[in-house]
Amino acid sequence: MAYNAEILLGRIIKTSGYEGAVTIKLEHYFLGNIPHIESVFLEIEGRPVPFFIADTEYSGAELLKLKFIDYESDIKVAPFIGSRVFLTTHQTTAKSTRGFESFIGFKIIDNNDSLIGTVSEIIDTHGQLLMNILSPAGKEILIPLHEDFIVSVDKRKKVLLLDLPDGLTEIN
Repeated sequence: MAYNAEILLGRIIKTSGYEGAVTIKLEHYFLGNIPHIESVFLEIEGRPVPFFIADTEYSGAELLKLKFIDYESDIKVAPFIGSRVFLTTHQTTAKSTRGFESFIGFKIIDNNDSLIGTVSEIIDTHGQLLMNILSPAGKEILIPLHEDFIVSVDKRKKVLLLDLPDGLTEIN
């Protein structure tokens, strides 16, 4: 398990009940698309601290409830309110990203023929692959790698034409 500060799941906004669950307000790009997570890192006093997940509950809105292993009361998790929650990545993701790592170095073009950037990395969030794209301005943009977004692939020119939902690139 490795800490990846680039994959912000959300922020803990409150405790939930008395059994140690917390409520996380999700980042926009995870709405309706929660990856399978076994562990996360909480940013506590500026440092990443790993936590293993005992239970998750997602209602389909912008809130996700997590319960951590060995944290059985609201008193134990109350100090985590306000903490940012980051997904973990395994250092070896070749099995789950096999085939898609060939997109590294591809230019990403949207339906308006605008250059979004170049794929610098494929990230496996255990349920959803993300393309880490470096924009021409040097900004990193995370875009889900989903077949519904791909209009065409030109392997010779190394170009991916994507049809992205409005505002997706602005929320990063």
